[in-house]
Amino acid sequence: MKILIVEDDSKIRQELKTLLETNNYKVKIIEDFTKDIVKEISNIDKDLILLDINLPNQNGFDICKKIKNEENVPIIFVTSCTREEDELKSIISGGNDFITKPYNKDILLEKIKRTLNLNNPFSHKEIKVKGVTLDLHLSLVRHQDSTVELTRNEFRILYYFFTNPEKIISKEELLDYLWNEKYYLDDNILTVNINRLRKKLEEIGLQDFIQTIRGKGYKLG
Repeated sequence: MKILIVEDDSKIRQELKTLLETNNYKVKIIEDFTKDIVKEISNIDKDLILLDINLPNQNGFDICKKIKNEENVPIIFVTSCTREEDELKSIISGGNDFITKPYNKDILLEKIKRTLNLNNPFSHKEIKVKGVTLDLHLSLVRHQDSTVELTRNEFRILYYFFTNPEKIISKEELLDYLWNEKYYLDDNILTVNINRLRKKLEEIGLQDFIQTIRGKGYKLG
């Protein structure tokens, strides 16, 4: 697993790097905070981000919001901010967890492990959204007493909708997600797969479950 450290204190950054590498994580760091941090983060392959709140000329909460709008990567705030309102802001901005400095190493490692497991689609057996169940092990969709089996592509597409149930998802975002997951679909193949997925959902009584939002993309109905 690859963890990105976004921390401006060089001493703490090195401590975190050593701790993580000792526990068999691959570590990447950001050291230059004069650049566009959101852009820098987006260009780095990672499975989780450790993010400070008080960064030079930038706010960790704002960075978190922007990153979460671009990709579904888990973020843990590691910060000296100890107020309850800061922890609340971390949740509102999309953070997955929060730990204060000086941190307990064992607790931090456990939080990282837990967050990575929660973000792994195959660590859970199923997801339920809007009364519809997606079986993550068998690639099945269940609605009331009906079940339909999905292909690999159909499953990954529907899984992304299920993990972003209230969000309008553009074709570009969906294609980027699939490419990152090593499913190399183009625009036409994506459209074909969504149409097939819609037909399968209709077979189990789900009319317009994946809605087209004109000029914007798709959304669960």
